[in-house]
Amino acid sequence: MKFSDCFQPRNQTCAVTIAEATAGSIIVGGGAPIVIQSMTNTHTADIAATTHQIMQLANTGSELVRITVNDNAAAAAVPHIREALDNKHCHVPLVGDFHYNGHKLLSDYPECAQALAKYRINPGNVGKGKKRDAQFSTMIELACKYDKAVRIGVNWGSMDQALLASLMDENAQLDTPHDAHNVMLETVIRSALESAKQAEDIGLAKNKIILSCKMSVVQDLVTVYRSLASRDNYALHLGLTEAGIGSKGIVASTAALSILMHEGIGDTIRISLTPEPGAPREKEVIVAQEILQTMGLRAFVPLVTACPGCGRTTSTYFQELASQVQDFLRTQMPEWKKSYHGVENMSVAVMGCVVNGPGESKHANIGISLPGTGERPVAPVYENGEKTVTLKGDNIAEEFEQLINAYINQNYQKKT
Repeated sequence: MKFSDCFQPRNQTCAVTIAEATAGSIIVGGGAPIVIQSMTNTHTADIAATTHQIMQLANTGSELVRITVNDNAAAAAVPHIREALDNKHCHVPLVGDFHYNGHKLLSDYPECAQALAKYRINPGNVGKGKKRDAQFSTMIELACKYDKAVRIGVNWGSMDQALLASLMDENAQLDTPHDAHNVMLETVIRSALESAKQAEDIGLAKNKIILSCKMSVVQDLVTVYRSLASRDNYALHLGLTEAGIGSKGIVASTAALSILMHEGIGDTIRISLTPEPGAPREKEVIVAQEILQTMGLRAFVPLVTACPGCGRTTSTYFQELASQVQDFLRTQMPEWKKSYHGVENMSVAVMGCVVNGPGESKHANIGISLPGTGERPVAPVYENGEKTVTLKGDNIAEEFEQLINAYINQNYQKKT
């Protein structure tokens, strides 16, 4: 087996254009790069707070931002939020998250319907009984009227109960019934696909539909998306719903999404982290970027290779320097991106002793090998595999940052 055989090509899903009226569009699916999205947690009716958080998420790298549209005040605020963002030259497309009353809000607030670039509809709570089809149709018809994309998003915690009951009844009639859990997984998949077909029958083009089937268990998410991808070629949004807080949420999301993306499944992702108290909302965007970049699917900012430390590195200096350098790279990247081509692909190494330090530094575009315990108090710097200078003294961090700036200026083409 060739090494390249380990990597599977992206599934050829339908390309969906998500347009923001004043500043072009974003393509989801069709072989386009995987798109990162996030969601605000402000009260949407608070225009200033919501606008501020959207800008924070967009500036960090969220290419779509979803906002809650749950009542009249939120719907009325949406066009004002869009205007405020445009006035600040932030043109990130907005996605409206609708549950229960979306048909009414989109009908009663046409300016909201126009200001959003995409509607998120949950088939499990769009309506019950006879009202379900009518209310779903209303939302799809408005999406057609305003030429908007739609995400039909099924959630494990809010399944279509009527469909679940029907499939359970069908299963009970079988000579060898399936496990009830598998029937529930099938309900999630069937709900998404049948709702998508219904939307197409109403008049929404396939290239305006994105599907998601969010689960809260890694194995279930992988099973559902593998099946979903095998049955049709709708663009797919990936995300582990209710992923959790802190490292648990990051690890679970990484495990699930990495398996699927490695298999070529997925066109847009969100890392649904519960923010730790006082933690910035943008962390979920950074985690999404790092997953994609670590997998070699996209590049956003130079990543730092750093060792974990051991008895040879009793000083915390290299840990502090690695953190400082990573922060420096992320802070400077917006300016570098304006001025240079390809800086996001640069690799940087900050190592703590002579064992792996010189080797890793040589493999990076630019790297530094700090002295470990008992080693000479000097830090050789390597650029493109060659040692260029040795730093020592109290200002190694600042001098290394200057060397990074100089390296970029000398090795990356300037934009005109």
